[in-house]
Amino acid sequence: MAIADYITKSKSKEWQPLIEKGLRYEGVFVKSLRFDEPTNRSKTILLKFEAGASYPYHNHPAGEEIFVLKGSCEIEGEQLEQGDYLCTPPTGKHGVKSLTGCTLFLMIPEEVEIIKT
Repeated sequence: MAIADYITKSKSKEWQPLIEKGLRYEGVFVKSLRFDEPTNRSKTILLKFEAGASYPYHNHPAGEEIFVLKGSCEIEGEQLEQGDYLCTPPTGKHGVKSLTGCTLFLMIPEEVEIIKT
């Protein structure tokens, strides 16, 4: 395969509403950067929160990596700003909210488990 087969042109992709197990998260949008065929899910994504949007408290069985590309968000009482990086360890739990809106780069090796909505 050529290197071009592994490149995702994110600017040419449209933001899609975040819908998981039939539940739409208002004000949260996603772009898939790397879709994993064997598990039938995206493991690397861009996530965009509109001002006031949130994602419920959840568990990361295999951990997660977040890099704030734009704006800010709050995770477990900590404010993350543009350029900040969070490495959530396996079985780490948190919720996410953004008062002003933000765009995040995420790597999520395994599906999250929603604890409360």
